[in-house]
Amino acid sequence: MHPLFSGLPKEEIDRLIAICERKTFEKDDAILGKNERRKGLVLLLDGVAEVYVEHEGYDEVLEVVQKGGLIGFSSLADFLGVSKGEGKEELVAVRAAERCEVLIIPFSVLSRLWDDPNVHDYLLAQACVRLKDVYVSLAEQIKQARKFGDSTSFVVPVQDLMVRDVVTLPPTATVQEAAKKMAETHISSIIVTEEKKLCGIVTETDLVERVLSCSLPYDTAIERVMTKDVATISRFAYYYDALAMMIERGVKHLPVVDDEKVQGIVTFSDLMRKKNESMMRTIQQIDHADERTLPKMKMAIYELLGTMLRDQVPIAQCLNMVTKLYDRLVLRCMALALNEVGEPPCRFAFYQMGSSGRREQFLLTDQDHFLVYESDEHAAYFAKLGEAIVRVMEKAGYERCKGKMMASEKAWRGSLETWKDRLREWMIHATNDNLLLAQNFFSYRFVYGDMDLHRTFEQQIREQLTRAKIFFFRLVEIEKQNEIPTLDRPIRSIFGLERKTIDMKKEVLFPYHHSVQILSLIHGIVSGTPFERIEKLKEKHVLSPSFAKDVQKAAENVLAIYIRHKWNHYKANKQASSVLSFTTMTTREKDELILSLKTLKQLQAQLFSHF
Repeated sequence: MHPLFSGLPKEEIDRLIAICERKTFEKDDAILGKNERRKGLVLLLDGVAEVYVEHEGYDEVLEVVQKGGLIGFSSLADFLGVSKGEGKEELVAVRAAERCEVLIIPFSVLSRLWDDPNVHDYLLAQACVRLKDVYVSLAEQIKQARKFGDSTSFVVPVQDLMVRDVVTLPPTATVQEAAKKMAETHISSIIVTEEKKLCGIVTETDLVERVLSCSLPYDTAIERVMTKDVATISRFAYYYDALAMMIERGVKHLPVVDDEKVQGIVTFSDLMRKKNESMMRTIQQIDHADERTLPKMKMAIYELLGTMLRDQVPIAQCLNMVTKLYDRLVLRCMALALNEVGEPPCRFAFYQMGSSGRREQFLLTDQDHFLVYESDEHAAYFAKLGEAIVRVMEKAGYERCKGKMMASEKAWRGSLETWKDRLREWMIHATNDNLLLAQNFFSYRFVYGDMDLHRTFEQQIREQLTRAKIFFFRLVEIEKQNEIPTLDRPIRSIFGLERKTIDMKKEVLFPYHHSVQILSLIHGIVSGTPFERIEKLKEKHVLSPSFAKDVQKAAENVLAIYIRHKWNHYKANKQASSVLSFTTMTTREKDELILSLKTLKQLQAQLFSHF
């Protein structure tokens, strides 16, 4: 019995409950609107609800209310007649985070309960807890604002960075006109438009490489030398989106396009002026690094990561940008290794595994990679290449893998036929050791090499997996020994739980990764990041669209907590650990963790249901 009704005779409870209204809300339904007049308190009988505020089109969740919690404490001031905010609208709204059963307790019922001292004690205790949480949250926000208030945030919209007065020319203009326009306006690029629609872009580099070096006449139309496949960005995107795109595409100019019309342009120089210029210059040097300067790249990337975490850039965007930088670093390592051993004698492909394979690497970990090549007759060359890759990557800051899962090891390189035999061995003799190797292998991501060979390799894997039912069964059996834990008691009681810590890597992330991985393999999806696999599982109707979205959100929440925990350890020079203590978490982080674990456990249960 809820504390509000405890101590009352059954007849009285039944009479009061009859006055209350019981309602059911499906996921994302509005329980209370922000402008809705409060008629009483809302008791959450089952499910989870979110209290949130709308701000500039974005919903900021203020509190997660669990089963047994009360919603609408602010309306008690009206009930008591002490409110000083008459006429002011409610600023917060409440929605169902999952299917909810609620009991709406009108003020008339509260009036009949008000003389009970137990009710007074209960509401006072609840109000004090909520007030404490509010002050803690405000203190955290003020601390962050004062600490970083004078810094330029990574979440600045592109429209606040872009140059609006874009210099344009039609496709029929000459290269001489373009050069003259650049000189007059002191700019390094011209946007080519026709009826305000983007056709291409001409840069100073284009004029040098495509006009002067080719001795083209100055009356050549710029449509002959312009770049037509132009990377563009929306004005509603953010600083980190623009930076990530420039790094990925290797460009320094991004036209800002909306409704097919050019609204402005943002350049790499604009972004450099907004941030630490020396850091950005160092990152720009990745493509030209040698073995002497490789170690500097790691710290430049770390500095960028720290800035993004400080500015609270969404974790998915952090990982996206950092992965692009690490990929460029690995590609530079590959170039140096190939330069050392000479041109390859046949087609090959290089893959990364583990956190890098999943695009979840933020701090440099140990090396996890392998090589695939066409023929065993060239095994000696690729043995040398594997050794060179490991040595150069070690220079860049990647430690050697303690489990020796690297291309320098014979077990992690081979021809197409060798890999076919290796996977067959893992699948037929599904020992724990072989399953561990397979789990790591199936986190692979193609990074460098021949795309046609890569496609052949993946097709070979798909064909083998069609005969791997026992292999799948064994993988699932192992996962059943590693069920994701639940913390489903109300968040206020979390310190009353027997456990005070959770190993985010072993107890949460690994089971989540393996669940997505095995479900994907069962349905013929052999590669991709966890989020890419979830999208493909949704397309195959294995996961419903709403559940796929919930899983991705839960995974993002877990990764955000885990990454910030690991980053804080790194900054404090503490020994790296994936064990998280609940006492170091904010109330909001605990709320998010409870909901996230619940969702990821449902994903794991869906995997188990296959067997």
